[in-house]
Amino acid sequence: MSLRRAKSADEYVEWVKNAVFEVDDLRDCLLYEMEDDMIRFPAWLEPLTEGIKDLYNRMAEGSYHFGREDLPFMEIVHRHGDQIPFHTLLKQINETHRKGLEVEEE
Repeated sequence: MSLRRAKSADEYVEWVKNAVFEVDDLRDCLLYEMEDDMIRFPAWLEPLTEGIKDLYNRMAEGSYHFGREDLPFMEIVHRHGDQIPFHTLLKQINETHRKGLEVEEE
């Protein structure tokens, strides 16, 4: 199955903003479900959060560049995707990062 890539820079940025929201929401949901004295997040949550926010910050600063390699957080997605409700969004972001925007051919 081929993943859809963003069709514009604005759409791509919106996807990354959504990923930031989703990872923060996941943290909030896990925090809500845990008992106060037993707060323990999955070990992969912090590096995933940092990776997504780093990507967003590089975009905001103007230092982001598309690349041929996977984004650093994709190893986490491959290992723990079944625990990440928005893993498809992260895969689409990565696909766009690696292959560029999806432009229609004339």
